[in-house]
Amino acid sequence: MTRRHLGPAVRSGATAVFCKELVDALRDRRTLATVLLSAVLMGPLVLLLLSSLVATLESQAERRVVMVQGIEHAPTLRNFIERQTFRIETAPADYEGHLRDARLGDPVLVVGEDFERRLAAGEAPEVLLVSDSSNRQAAAGVGRLARLLDAFSRERGTLLLALRGVPGSLLQAIDVEERDLASTRSRAAQFTGLLPFFVIMAVLYGALNAALDTTAGERERGSLEPLLTNPAAPLALVIGKWGAVAAVSMLIALLSVLSFLPAQWLIRSETLRSLFLFGPREALGFLLVLLPLAASLSAAMMAVAIRCRSFKEAQANSTGVILAVSLLPLLTLFNQGGEKPWFVWLPALAQHTLMNRVLRGDSLSATDLLAPLAVALLLTALCLGYIARRLRAAAVR
Repeated sequence: MTRRHLGPAVRSGATAVFCKELVDALRDRRTLATVLLSAVLMGPLVLLLLSSLVATLESQAERRVVMVQGIEHAPTLRNFIERQTFRIETAPADYEGHLRDARLGDPVLVVGEDFERRLAAGEAPEVLLVSDSSNRQAAAGVGRLARLLDAFSRERGTLLLALRGVPGSLLQAIDVEERDLASTRSRAAQFTGLLPFFVIMAVLYGALNAALDTTAGERERGSLEPLLTNPAAPLALVIGKWGAVAAVSMLIALLSVLSFLPAQWLIRSETLRSLFLFGPREALGFLLVLLPLAASLSAAMMAVAIRCRSFKEAQANSTGVILAVSLLPLLTLFNQGGEKPWFVWLPALAQHTLMNRVLRGDSLSATDLLAPLAVALLLTALCLGYIARRLRAAAVR
């Protein structure tokens, strides 16, 4: 074949291989199940779980209950708590065990027997605020109960000063006002920040089965070597196979992103529904970030699987890629200094970072999009070149 005819031959051969591999992939039940479970159902399921979490937190915040041990020794404190529209409940005798086992979702206030006597004598009675930091639900209520006790202390101090003719304003030397700089969408991102991770994993696992089946799977079935005897060049074979795997992966990315649009109607929490704004603009931003990753991950997993002689061996060897893609986004959890410029140069981490920016309503610059695109193109080219060399060597043997 002359050099002049090599380009069209590669294109026609790659197109034929692409169509065949894509049809085979869509006929495969495992691939269809992956598309259905990881893409179509992922959006509604994740949003339902987030909605349930937010609803639980809201109900906990609205729960005006104080668990007390020994409230009979503090009628003055009881009166104050009830005036604040809180309901007092007696803590169980073994409240420490209940807190450790997370059977009790509220901190416990323990009042001593000498509370009222010391209060009347002008002394500061001691109370014990018991919680378990490993019990998240109980730990979340500690601040609320501490603020309630602080309000009781300020009220008592103000009354004592008033009896002596001293204005109670002396207890508060300064007025403190809080201003939250977070936008509505930034506050929502605290809960929806997990969505990019799930989308990335859906794309990864969506491409996994197709990538392994078209390489190691065909070698195990003995259908890969006959393909090498065809007139199509190894490069055309590689491009066609990769194109089919990338198409499946991109389809899963598309369905995963679009599934969030109707899934918003399933959100039970009114707060989350008002905060989570995901429309066509956000969907487009997700796709611009995800599609290059889908293409590069498809090539990377094919490069890993081409060395294997069985599907199971390829599954075992692909754990390195899966682990890397899973762990890279977690760097944002351990980095407390905010986003770093190099985040956009690491696959998976770049996509996770940029999708979170989209959820926060931040605009994406050309540099933000071009950096991960360049990395994806380089990774794809290296992997496809490696696969072509492996197939060329196998054809010679």
